[in-house]
Parts: sequence; C-alpha cells; structure tokens
Amino acid sequence: MTKRTSAKHKIDRRMGENIWGRPKSPVNKREYGPGQHGQRRKNKLSDFGTQLRAKQKLKGYYGDLTEKQFRKIYTEAERVKGDTGEMLVGLLERRLDAVVYRAKLVPTIFAARQFVNHGHVTVNGTRVNIASYRVKEGDIIAVREKSRQMTLIMEAIALTERDIPDYLEVDQQKLVVKFVRTPSLGDVPYPVVMEPNLVVEYYAKN
Repeated sequence: MTKRTSAKHKIDRRMGENIWGRPKSPVNKREYGPGQHGQRRKNKLSDFGTQLRAKQKLKGYYGDLTEKQFRKIYTEAERVKGDTGEMLVGLLERRLDAVVYRAKLVPTIFAARQFVNHGHVTVNGTRVNIASYRVKEGDIIAVREKSRQMTLIMEAIALTERDIPDYLEVDQQKLVVKFVRTPSLGDVPYPVVMEPNLVVEYYAKN
C-alpha cells in the first residue's frame, strides 16, 4: 500500500465514514477508528467534538488540507456577505485540484493535487501548477496535449462511483472543463453529509 493510499484510508477510519464514497474504503468493512483502541471510540461527542469532527471531515475531503490553509479559506469566506458555510464550500470547490477531481480527470483528490503540481493542466490556455489556484466562473480548464494519454485519466473517466456535477461542463473526449458557476452546498455531490455550519460554529468559538 502506498503512503498516499494509507493516508486516505486512515482519514476514512478516523472519521468512521467513507468520505469519498470509494468502494475500497476500509470503513465499508469496519466502522471503528484506527489503532488498538479504535473500537472503543463510540462515545457521544460533545458540541465541541461534533464541530471539530465536521471541520476535520471537510478539511480531509479536500486532500487533508493543513489547518493554516483551511483557516485562511474560512477567513476569506467569513469576509464575504452571505452564509459563511455556503461561501466556504464555494471557495473549496473553486480550487483547481477540486475542479480536476470533480471533472473525473483523476481518480482521487490526492491525485488531482499531484496532477496539477506536475504541470499537466492549463487554465484559459496558460499552464498552472498550483493546486490551490482559484478558478473563476467561465474559466476553461484543460489537460495539456502531451499529458492526455496518461493511464490515470483513462482510469478516472471509467469510474462509476461518482458523477460530474452540473456546475461543470466537461468534454471527456477533448479533456476540457468549463467552470460554469460557483456551487452552493446542495449542488456539491458529497458522498456523506457535510456540515459547514458546524465548521462556522467551531471557528466562532476558537
């Protein structure tokens, strides 16, 4: 098992949920946490614990972002007029690695980050190798010509466990994606329930 696969499985087990909806997730077989005491961790969470879990789950879903990265995005969401939880989700979905993952150009969010970092993607014709790059409505994201025969892409397109959301227009033949609009929470096809309102409550108190 690779280090990255191990990390993904560890996040699932720690959350006790299959947060990416993958068929091979270990919680499909056992729903307790990692470690020798994992089976004992079924106590009812406090309000703080529930809020912390919601934050960890959302942060983990987008490639296990660092606390510094996630807090920065939250602070930006907080500054925008409107529902902070909705704004937070919108900003996370505008990350270039999230768009590449949503468009099924790669099989996992971790692969999406690496795919972007290695320079396989362009935005409006310009190569971008920063996974956290924030796309705008109307932006055209494409796989570079010399990267289009990668086995990774073919495997991702063949996946049946997730669908492409309607805020993206994807041409799977040309491997081109248009970011149509910033989604709201209800638009995002999370396999599990995400509760950004609890994340807002967590940061409001800490």
